[in-house]
Amino acid sequence: PAPGYPAQPDHTEKSVLFDLLQAERRTGVKLTESYAMWPGSSVCGLYFSHPQAHYFGVAKVERDQVEDYAERKGMEIGEV
Repeated sequence: PAPGYPAQPDHTEKSVLFDLLQAERRTGVKLTESYAMWPGSSVCGLYFSHPQAHYFGVAKVERDQVEDYAERKGMEIGEV
């Protein structure tokens, strides 16, 4: 999955990934304020290899899930 796609819709997780991997220092790729990557030809994602692995999308997210996620992320509901 890649941030912003159905299996991982939250773009803010890119900053977590970039911090963990020290991506900017190691590759020179930067995140903008809106979590776009620069240069524009850059890609990022989580890659898992397992014979039983499959791609999935997140279904409609209900209000209680948004509230829970906002609390865990320390974000306002409107941001989420």
